[in-house]
Amino acid sequence: MRSYKSGEAPVFVKIEDYKDILDVLELIKDRLGEAKRTLADINQMKNEEDEELGMWSSTLNEIEKKIESIDRTLFEPESTY
Repeated sequence: MRSYKSGEAPVFVKIEDYKDILDVLELIKDRLGEAKRTLADINQMKNEEDEELGMWSSTLNEIEKKIESIDRTLFEPESTY
């Protein structure tokens, strides 16, 4: 038998209301699971996007170095021997 603190009383809930509450809780759990999966998908897409942007940045840096090399070759005066 459970003892209650002063001012507390047991709460009685109709069986139909209890079942409704269980259904709502189950729905909330399902939505929470969906939200977690969606967040994981978004995070994966973000990681893939970051990787792709990193590759683009690397490619642009390589192109920039090649252009600088061509620029130096074309515009530096030749050494005379």
